[in-house]
Amino acid sequence: MGVSKEKFGVAKDGREVYAFTLSNTNGMRAKIISYGAILVNLLVPDKNGVLEDVVLGYDSLEKYFDNGSFFGATIGPSANRIAGACFEIDGKTYRVDDNDGGNNLHSHKEEGYHKRVWEALEGTDSVTFTLEGKDGEMGFPGNKKISVTYSLSEDNALKLSYHVSSDQNTIINMTNHTYFNLSGHKAGKIEDHLLCLRASHYTPTVAGSIPTGEIAPVAGTPFDFMAAKPIGQDINADSEQIRIGQGYDHNFVIDGADGSIREIAVVEDPKSGRKMKVFSSLPGVQFYAGNCIEQEDGKDAAVYGARVGLCLETQYYPDNIHHSEFPAAVFGPGKDYESVTIYQFI
Repeated sequence: MGVSKEKFGVAKDGREVYAFTLSNTNGMRAKIISYGAILVNLLVPDKNGVLEDVVLGYDSLEKYFDNGSFFGATIGPSANRIAGACFEIDGKTYRVDDNDGGNNLHSHKEEGYHKRVWEALEGTDSVTFTLEGKDGEMGFPGNKKISVTYSLSEDNALKLSYHVSSDQNTIINMTNHTYFNLSGHKAGKIEDHLLCLRASHYTPTVAGSIPTGEIAPVAGTPFDFMAAKPIGQDINADSEQIRIGQGYDHNFVIDGADGSIREIAVVEDPKSGRKMKVFSSLPGVQFYAGNCIEQEDGKDAAVYGARVGLCLETQYYPDNIHHSEFPAAVFGPGKDYESVTIYQFI
């Protein structure tokens, strides 16, 4: 077990950015940078013990200055979408960045937490990144103190622990936007990966991927992953919801979610034998099949494109601020935000 530190580059504001590598005795390694608290590399053994990097990303800091697909990024203060790019809390209306066809996506594409330099503190098997957010920043109320801790265990579990406090009631809905390809980040499409989601319901959307408010059963639809099936099996099905997302890009409602940490998903790659179990304390997970990744150069001379990586973004449901029937992601004095997500490799 151990943590090592090296310089990764210099941010636009002149601050130095560092990379922290967590490692265990099985050879698994996770590299996270202080810019955006971004997961850059995740090396995991296959069924024969061969290590491969299973997350999409870039070799240089400069590429992360754009990062239009949010590779590996810590998203905050509000992940996913807010309809109309505005919301009301305690009788006051707040307007946030209109950056997604009249809606707000991931808070702000240039000023969000994924484009900030975080402070970092090393532990024996972890690194904690901290950030302060000012009242009114990106349109969100409240002075905030944000932390996310990455830790790696001997049983190949990468754990992400989040904590946010705010002096005003505000939206806090953090997530991690890593794209996984269990064959290796250079291996191409993930449509043959097997996925099981512990979610018997999902939240359908209208155009723009804004939830209708309905919590719909997955049974009999392309969204039924209660039993493991290949991601590509129904990804092009004749379905209005599939057309809206250009494939899978929907929030799934975790069965039995009560704030405790529970297994929510299993992903398996038949070729490499790698299996990833996902655990979370949150009520939802956005399964995004990478439908809209544009062709671009990635790490190690890789060329990325549509559906070469999948995201399982643990979260409160999108646009929950406008749907009283959804679990609320409003936190403030006396009610801090806390969540845990674990990616464990078998």
